[in-house]
Amino acid sequence: MSAPLRVAAVQTVAGGDVAANLAQAGDLVAAAAEAGAKLVLLPEYFGIFGARASDKVRAREADGDGPQQAFLSRAAREHGIVLVGGSVPIACDDPERVRSACLVYGQDGARLARYDKIHLFRFAQGDEAYDETRTIERGSEAVAFDAFGLSIGLSICYDVRFPELFRTLGDCALILVPSAFTYTTGSAHWHLLLRARAIENQACVLAAAQGGVHPNGRRTYGHSLLVDPWGEVVAERVEDGPGVVVGDVDPARIAEVRARLPAHAHRIL
Repeated sequence: MSAPLRVAAVQTVAGGDVAANLAQAGDLVAAAAEAGAKLVLLPEYFGIFGARASDKVRAREADGDGPQQAFLSRAAREHGIVLVGGSVPIACDDPERVRSACLVYGQDGARLARYDKIHLFRFAQGDEAYDETRTIERGSEAVAFDAFGLSIGLSICYDVRFPELFRTLGDCALILVPSAFTYTTGSAHWHLLLRARAIENQACVLAAAQGGVHPNGRRTYGHSLLVDPWGEVVAERVEDGPGVVVGDVDPARIAEVRARLPAHAHRIL
């Protein structure tokens, strides 16, 4: 059985300046690596959180080329970590939209995996109104990758509301949920959803979030955290603002939970 894996969730409050956002993320990734993390997760929109939804379309990158992808590859290699970029706007055939891609880079800087967000957020309440279908082309395939002897599942933000996606990932020890939850939806559902996905899959869940008031006035919920397979929150950033949450994914703990209550083995669908 693999030894415990030190992981970190990076929380940011990104704005519309890609270079400034990457500088902030770089400092936090370095802090996570200094704390011993071997896998570091950045939040959704870590590189571009503009004044308008269309700003990410203007900041789109060709697959395999661009400042956000170059940053991820370089930082992973420099720190000798697996680095997961919560979402990068990747160009698609539609010039008015992008793919929201979660990109994984290995310790040598090479890309290990790409997951394109499948479930696109739409919400309306009072003055708040969001519809990601206007600027994002949905993905279609669930993605997991192997690292450090573990199977690790990918998702992005709104995906967390759809448990069937996580069933298709197979036997994952760790599920990653980079996010930019609104304060309204986060304060109501964030902890509940993440703990439910951990309990259902008897896996650890690491969630990195945008957290605070952004230059465009939007407030995101934050509370980046790590949940264990029993549904217990073992590490959390309670404060708004940039920061790092560090914790351990212990395969022995996962095996213990699955042996004590073998729901994972009892699944028939």
